[in-house]
Amino acid sequence: MSEELRQPRLLAFYQDYLDRPDCSAFSSRVGDLYTVGTLQRLASHSRREIRRAAVLALGCMGDYDCNPTLGAALLDEDRTVRILAENSIRQVWTRAAGEKDRIRLDTIIRLNAARQFEKVVRMASDLIRREPAFAEAWNQRAYAHHALGRFDESVRDCHEALEINPYHFIAAVSMGRAYLELGNPISALECFRRALRLNPDLEGVRAQANRLAKLVEGA
Repeated sequence: MSEELRQPRLLAFYQDYLDRPDCSAFSSRVGDLYTVGTLQRLASHSRREIRRAAVLALGCMGDYDCNPTLGAALLDEDRTVRILAENSIRQVWTRAAGEKDRIRLDTIIRLNAARQFEKVVRMASDLIRREPAFAEAWNQRAYAHHALGRFDESVRDCHEALEINPYHFIAAVSMGRAYLELGNPISALECFRRALRLNPDLEGVRAQANRLAKLVEGA
């Protein structure tokens, strides 16, 4: 059976997921019929329901190679696709390294949530030495630096995260906030606008950017 004819099965799996959210079961069912490459193609399908299902599936079972597809989905005309894309792209960002390093990243994320920022800096620095192309490790260390008042260090780490992963709108927002703390509203505004180009649904960032524009541009 062709992939095109199997599309209704994807929609059925998606509806079942909405009724009983279980990412593991959804991934298993979808993975039996669809490859990740097929799901990436379906993420730009003309039917919004198929795009929704494909974007959700990529978040559950896709890897970091799906980053550009999900980045494009952040600009979709359908709001539900955009919401699903934001959730999914955050998930694939954590899958840009091997299993052991992903486990280390999970620990770092939990430590940031627990406000153990010095420990985060130490662990993230070690992870960055091991995996310098792991953008999310840079982003997590940037968050800890910001919380510790080390705004220059936070800017540098955010910049590095964006160099590695140009879709990382969170790093763009964080860099803008660090620039504000450094008394540089012009650079902050540039960062916020960059984040909005990547993810237009960041309404809080849009409001902040509008306020800054009035301040620095007299708009």
